[in-house]
Amino acid sequence: MLGLRDILVARRNLGSLVTKTPLHYSFLLSQKVGSEVHLKLENLQRTGAFKVRGAINKIASLSEEERVRGVVAPSSGNFALGVAYAARALGGVPVNLFMPVNTPASKVDKLAEFGAEVFLVGEQYDDADDASREFQQEHDLIYTDSFDDPFIIAGQGTVGLEIMEELPDAEALLVPIGGGGLIAGVSIAAKAVNPRIKIIGVQVEASPSAYLSLKEGRCYQRYEYDPTICEGLAGGFGIVPFQIARDLIDEVVLVNEEEVREAIFVLLETEHLVVEGSGAVGVAALLFDKVNLKDKKVVAVISGGNIDVDLLFEILREHLPRE
Repeated sequence: MLGLRDILVARRNLGSLVTKTPLHYSFLLSQKVGSEVHLKLENLQRTGAFKVRGAINKIASLSEEERVRGVVAPSSGNFALGVAYAARALGGVPVNLFMPVNTPASKVDKLAEFGAEVFLVGEQYDDADDASREFQQEHDLIYTDSFDDPFIIAGQGTVGLEIMEELPDAEALLVPIGGGGLIAGVSIAAKAVNPRIKIIGVQVEASPSAYLSLKEGRCYQRYEYDPTICEGLAGGFGIVPFQIARDLIDEVVLVNEEEVREAIFVLLETEHLVVEGSGAVGVAALLFDKVNLKDKKVVAVISGGNIDVDLLFEILREHLPRE
């Protein structure tokens, strides 16, 4: 079973390759929702999202022989950026990335800067995953899962470690939940420091795999999701995160597309933060009363900022005054 020791080892592996991101108190959001709201700004992380933490820890765990062979990974975008960055930072490990065809161009374009080989396959995350596994077998590469891996989870857990070191009296954490690597790692770190802290996962209605898994007691490792601007949260729930979540996560709530769009706008308008849909779900849960956290000290994890520019402009136009 993963524990705090694994996360501390991961932090040593990350070293100076990642940024210790700010924990930002939001006066305006606090006034708006009636809680003391702090934002963990992983949108300011290198590559623009938390995923780089797990990617570095995973590649750091590989032997020299495995690094020479190279890695292959499926991703909806942010994990691909993290793997490409980690592979380059740790000595130029060859990288092959499989992503759905509808992955935002902003994420695909950034990968060229790291020299990664990118394959766009299928409409769903599982299509990219299947293709990456087939490619791995054909070319004898190291398959790297984006969430269902102990090294990945430990790396993501450093987010929780930083939160609890800076705000040890936090009463609740709102964490985006897709495959579950982030919330699994964060919950291990946070509960080790304060067993009474409330861990709330926030998932999008278009892909409620974690919500259904915990509600029904069986893991939806594959899930055919509806179109969503929270592509980073789309798809199935990992079996390792599921096993951790049953013991450590207190609740999972759902938000819809319009609520996420509103949260993206509010974060830009009030905090001057550019946040992608997946990163805005915690704030959406607060804005639309999906959680009962009045008068509580709350941290919402802003997991990433790699939003497609066209989508951001579209959301801004929706909020322009109409003549």
